[in-house]
Amino acid sequence: MTWSDFYLFCFIMGFALSVLSFFAGAVHIHLPFRMHLPFHLAHHGGGVRGAIRGGGHASWFNASTAMAFLAWFGGSGYLLTRHARLVALASLAISTVAGLIAGGVVFKFMVKLMHSDPPLKSEDYRIEGSVGTISMPIRENGTGEIIFSLGGARRCAGARCEDGKPLEKGAEVVIERYEKGIAFVKRWEEFTK
Repeated sequence: MTWSDFYLFCFIMGFALSVLSFFAGAVHIHLPFRMHLPFHLAHHGGGVRGAIRGGGHASWFNASTAMAFLAWFGGSGYLLTRHARLVALASLAISTVAGLIAGGVVFKFMVKLMHSDPPLKSEDYRIEGSVGTISMPIRENGTGEIIFSLGGARRCAGARCEDGKPLEKGAEVVIERYEKGIAFVKRWEEFTK
């Protein structure tokens, strides 16, 4: 086996595994067996502590960075051995640097993706206690509609007054409970007393 064969094999493996990984995630292809390493090197291989809000951990040694390294290491090594007249050690060094740079770019991209999504908090998605506005008036012992914000999105729901009194359109209310798609509300002024 020559150096160019070795580099070509590394490139094909890295590229093929990257494509398989992409399709497994994008198209939800599941393999008939679970592929796990028998050791926890990916969890303890180093990385950026605190990169994720809430004290999470992003390991620099993971499948995505390894595949990027392998593909770029193999591709650049193959091209250098076939088209450049360099000593084998120089080709090895240059292709190793190219693989490390590619793995680093993939790692930085992954850390950036982890930063982009804020952590979910249960209190941001709790309907009870949300403040809203009556959009369709509530008749005495009847049902109307409320508009409120939950989790950064504007929502609407059927609404009834907790004590059965009528509420006019535009009244500011607080949701006290939510049952079967109906928000039971109370006027903001009564709630703050």
